[in-house]
Amino acid sequence: VQLQASGGGLAQSGGSLRLSCAVSGLTLDDYHIGWFRRAPGKEREGVSCAARSGGWTYTADPMKDRFTISRDSAKSTVYLQMNSLKPEDTAVYYCAAVRFRRYSSRDYNSRCFTVGYDYWGRGTQVTVSS
Repeated sequence: VQLQASGGGLAQSGGSLRLSCAVSGLTLDDYHIGWFRRAPGKEREGVSCAARSGGWTYTADPMKDRFTISRDSAKSTVYLQMNSLKPEDTAVYYCAAVRFRRYSSRDYNSRCFTVGYDYWGRGTQVTVSS
């Protein structure tokens, strides 16, 4: 199983980036997917998550008007569109996957940032300059 995050890089404040999380070795439709980030000297924090079906998504308050998560089952890829970037968005961004059978939809939807994810990608660096 592999989760490969890509699309990071250097952006100016107010700019955009689109991150991709390409999964292999598993069927994307069987997994809930989360995006997380870790800024230098800070704890890892949840960014956005998307349930395996039903179109349910959630994005943390500081990013909810700027970031959008989406899934493409045909491409086995989950995206994180990031607009209006700010210097405080600078971090390493990770994607993670958890089998849908481990958590009911209600359970996952209520705490998608704190469930025990089965697989993690290596991360992609996002740097936003002011």
